[in-house]
Amino acid sequence: MTDKSFDNNEILSEQKKYAERVRTLLLSKAAFLERKPMVYITTFGCQQNEADSERLLGQAVFMGYEKTDAPENADLIIYNTCAVREHAELRALSRTGQLKALKKQNPELIIGLWGCMVSQDHRMNDVKISYPYVDFVAGTNMLHRLCEIVCDVMESKRRRYYVTDEQALTVEGVPVVRSDEFKAYVSIMYGCNNFCTYCVVPHVRGRERSREKDAILAEIRELVDSGYREITLLGQNVNSYKASDGTGFCEILQDICKIDGDFIVRFMTSHPKDASNELIDIIAQNKKIARHFHLPVQSGSSRILSLMNRKYTAEHYLALAKRIKEKVPDISLTTDIIVGFPGETEEDFEKTLEMVKAVGYDSIYSFIFSPRKGTPAAGMEDPVSYEEKTERMARLLALQTDISEANNKKLVGKVVCGICESKEKNAAGYLVARCSDNKIVFFENDEKENIYYGKNVNIKITRATPAQLYGQIVK
Repeated sequence: MTDKSFDNNEILSEQKKYAERVRTLLLSKAAFLERKPMVYITTFGCQQNEADSERLLGQAVFMGYEKTDAPENADLIIYNTCAVREHAELRALSRTGQLKALKKQNPELIIGLWGCMVSQDHRMNDVKISYPYVDFVAGTNMLHRLCEIVCDVMESKRRRYYVTDEQALTVEGVPVVRSDEFKAYVSIMYGCNNFCTYCVVPHVRGRERSREKDAILAEIRELVDSGYREITLLGQNVNSYKASDGTGFCEILQDICKIDGDFIVRFMTSHPKDASNELIDIIAQNKKIARHFHLPVQSGSSRILSLMNRKYTAEHYLALAKRIKEKVPDISLTTDIIVGFPGETEEDFEKTLEMVKAVGYDSIYSFIFSPRKGTPAAGMEDPVSYEEKTERMARLLALQTDISEANNKKLVGKVVCGICESKEKNAAGYLVARCSDNKIVFFENDEKENIYYGKNVNIKITRATPAQLYGQIVK
């Protein structure tokens, strides 16, 4: 689904007018402060949230703010929140509580909570009652309207709540300030139609909507021309991308790889039900596509997968994983696993362990089930104790540690290629590179200066741990 029933230029023009009003107000503030007004943005959650924060920062800079990494120096603070797990919400609320002192010191400070967490009614009400010093809350569907929101708060001097059920618009041309010099996130679609029973994403980010192909290609060409070496395509279910002209994920991926330049393409997150044979073949045939496939399984039990509404069986998933490894032998497979979903028996959990052994993941992201208010799973009977779930998690992590170490040790003595991500050496004296398969390699730099940052480096692996590789530069 795409949304074309709006005038993109008219929306940008309207937001520009709000930005000019804010800029005028900030000029008088800057004269009083004898410095430029500052903005501080913190991101909780996924890569999609990080990409959204880059657009929030872009709009803030467009209004006249300057980025700061010190919240105590800020005149505008925005927390971009996550709702996938309760821990992320509690962390965001705890950090919000710490802002009370800053607001007391600087009554002119504007504080905003953005994103998934406050898109839930009960969390928005929490903010209204317990955090009276928060000036505004805004849902994910307001991404292009930060200028308007800040202008409203500054001129009205009242708290504002921009959380509505209106359909989010995919507005092109929103200002963006990238957080990295050679790696970029490019959101190609938003929202989700899957309604997994444990997940709030369809409720807080809305239904699937895809950007138009030409806009995506134009953005990536500009990034590559500017020297970006790694492009990560984002979507809650990235491989369900479908533009209004019928272009699907396989087609857009191929078109991106035809762009001239020295760069690699990553994508996440994929849903197993949409990971087609055609997609696997495209990855195998094109070296511009990273040798890393993140394919969430969530559980190795078909019974639990059915309760999760995942729309595939364990047998289907395992066959898919084996097909990927067969077609792309140098692929690195990673996954997400939920431990202790309501009703998960010991037999169900053993099937998850069997899946982990059979696939041989390079790494996993595993979490104990966190009930999300308003989802079907939150109301399911759950007789298993938290202590038992914790014990299962420990067994899973121990198994995966052994598998990760065995996989990494196979690379000892081999030469791998990665992009150096370090500007400076870490505390142990290493620089860090990330390979196409998403593995991290620590390597020594004998040069007086770091001549490798943002460049390809060939590294001979000399040592391996479950989570990291170590090696030496091969010149």
